[in-house]
Amino acid sequence: MIDNDIPLEALRPQLIEAMLVHVPFDGWSAIARTAGAQDAGIDPDIAALALPDAASMADAYTRRADAMMAEALENAGIAQMKVRDRIRLALTTRLEQAADNKEAVRRALAVMSTPANAPMALSTLWRTADAMWRAAGDTATDFNHYSKRIILGSVYSAVLLYWLDDDSEDMADTHAFIDRRLADVMRIEKAKLSVKQALSKFPDPARFLGRLRYPVS
Repeated sequence: MIDNDIPLEALRPQLIEAMLVHVPFDGWSAIARTAGAQDAGIDPDIAALALPDAASMADAYTRRADAMMAEALENAGIAQMKVRDRIRLALTTRLEQAADNKEAVRRALAVMSTPANAPMALSTLWRTADAMWRAAGDTATDFNHYSKRIILGSVYSAVLLYWLDDDSEDMADTHAFIDRRLADVMRIEKAKLSVKQALSKFPDPARFLGRLRYPVS
């Protein structure tokens, strides 16, 4: 029995957990919500306030998954790992935690793939990438803060789609796919660094143009 007087924000992940057994059959719907609420001892009317529609359910599901992943990584003690290994662990942890709920993930993606929910889909993808980087210890506040999350978001979305159709033992094929995608990212980052280092050897165009405009006497 769940205390129905707790804030809706705290109630949502508990309601989502109770719904998961029903989602494969009823989707992210009012039917699944009511069934989950009854299982957990939540007032159905309060449940409807907490999760009024499929979009809010899919959003709450991803928030819960982000929090679970972050907690697992914190407990894993990843401070001594290389950054690439931290991100790899974040990706694999997220998928392993969802292994028993693939259909729920598939149905959440179906909800977010509708044009009306496109902004929410981008928001949840950004939030997940941000949660992974924060769990990995990233503290960047400059342009890298954004580029890292955009790149990881693209990697995660590709990995997620691959994982949904992966029936290999212990997600072996998905693990290999993650390694390939991260290797691609590392090659891009090395190429960017090489270009940056090469450009640093050339005169600053702004300074050169400034001297043309304001010659040194």
